[in-house]
Amino acid sequence: MPDGTNPELEKPVENQLASWTYFPSVVYTIEKPEFLKAVNEVSEERLKVQKADKKIDPIYPVVMTDNLFTDPRMANFMEFVGATAWKILSDQGYAMDNLSTSFTEMWTQEHYKHSLMEQHVHGYGSQIVGFYFLETPENCSNVIFHDPRAGKVQIDLPEQDMLMATPASKMINFKPKPGMLVFANSWLPHSFGRHGSDEPLKFVHFNLIVQLNPNLACPAPAEVV
Repeated sequence: MPDGTNPELEKPVENQLASWTYFPSVVYTIEKPEFLKAVNEVSEERLKVQKADKKIDPIYPVVMTDNLFTDPRMANFMEFVGATAWKILSDQGYAMDNLSTSFTEMWTQEHYKHSLMEQHVHGYGSQIVGFYFLETPENCSNVIFHDPRAGKVQIDLPEQDMLMATPASKMINFKPKPGMLVFANSWLPHSFGRHGSDEPLKFVHFNLIVQLNPNLACPAPAEVV
């Protein structure tokens, strides 16, 4: 197992406290506005179908589409997201050479005033989760990532300054903008704050699993006679 040393670091200075950071929780962002047109087009079509079937619930003012990953217009977006998710896991140190990423869910959410998303994680084999923001009006919700360490949550101390991101922080906010992609490991709890705008917040939410490459998978068993 790792022994807590790093040959790339210089020898610690005598009588100086050394700092070592392990077991991190990482959130990744990138701006990809080139996908907005196609993803918005598919999203609007699917949202109209959902709105035609039911009224917006005043208690839970949000409309969600069905899965979008079967639509061929999403192919370029899906290819980028899938490849990025694979690279994230590879860069984190996972042995990904014989593995591929695959979508299990990809759906658009349109949140209206006072809507929110409760803190949660994605199980059932998901490895990477993420968001692609389409419309982000003024005073819209922020996406929030929460400390996943139960031990720290149990014995936490008050923060000196909750507006500063420090090792004491309990959660981190990201202000969304159109074309912004966000990725995180699926075990990292996330939520959305209360939506404060009269205009809706719209984004794609997606989950990816990891599978053995098809050419390495076990063949189907022979038919039993």
